Amino acid sequence: MSGPFNLESAWFPYEPSKPARLLSPLVLAYAGDAIYEVAVRQYLISLPNLRPNHLHRTATGLVSAKAQSTILSYLEPMLTDEEKDVARQGRNAKSGTIPKNADVLEYRHATAFECLIGHLYYTGQQARIQELVDSSIQYMMNRPK
Repeated sequence: MSGPFNLESAWFPYEPSKPARLLSPLVLAYAGDAIYEVAVRQYLISLPNLRPNHLHRTATGLVSAKAQSTILSYLEPMLTDEEKDVARQGRNAKSGTIPKNADVLEYRHATAFECLIGHLYYTGQQARIQELVDSSIQYMMNRPK
């Protein structure tokens, strides 16, 4: 399912220093955080209401640790065994930082989600990223508040 990094499907031509399976979960989360943030921003810019304050507030509601923790819980039944394993490794990684706006459990689950997105990116699974991110955004935007 997951293959080597593919420069053809990458956003930029910078190959990672190691194969994805050898990158630490925190490195994958670091990349996954940025990838998910861009996806959310692109989604929001596709909507009709483009006021900067509205964009920022809505984006924050989708990319916060609390939101990402909720998303991971929602996605869990849809994940493959390999994806669950990657998320577990991300959840168990010790970052050494203390979350400012989330409790430790939410922060750990958010890291797991970001690790999964980073892993999918570095294994060339762009279609899977799109599927999971779209499903996540739709879930968060349409769930009862």
